[in-house]
Amino acid sequence: MPFTFEDHDPDTYRRKARIISVAMAGQLIVFGLLLAQLLTVTFGSSLWLNALGVLLGLMATSLVFAVLRERPWMAEMRYVWQLKHHLSRLSGYLASLRRGVEEGNDVALHLLTAYHQGMAQLAELNGRTLDDDSELLAERLRVRQLRHEKGLPERVEGFDPEDLRAFRKR
Repeated sequence: MPFTFEDHDPDTYRRKARIISVAMAGQLIVFGLLLAQLLTVTFGSSLWLNALGVLLGLMATSLVFAVLRERPWMAEMRYVWQLKHHLSRLSGYLASLRRGVEEGNDVALHLLTAYHQGMAQLAELNGRTLDDDSELLAERLRVRQLRHEKGLPERVEGFDPEDLRAFRKR
């Protein structure tokens, strides 16, 4: 399934991420304490029952989170999770993609462009600057230059993860 880049407001994303993180942490604490108490009242006091209560609280929190993640107000969160997943996948193929770009492979150029574009977007959404070393900056400039020479736009709309099959993972 192809991945398409989306525009999201970084401030809105960060605000929602903080609210959801606090809510989920609070929910985990409440569920963990409630279930640990329930288990110790029912079966007697034990460190293992307390730990089981916390584990069950974590499972309950995960279940609630899984149900809520498809809600429209979670759109930014879903997008960032997908972006991180795809960037992680692309990073496993970077060496092969770099070789492909040097050999003139347009698919490799497209995927490497998507990687750099995604990393920049993720940094922007998280309110950080890219912690690039000089090699990554040079690579990004080289990719931009190659796209310009080929008459391609500087940015890509997205990419198809299936295109990675043509390349070898590290």
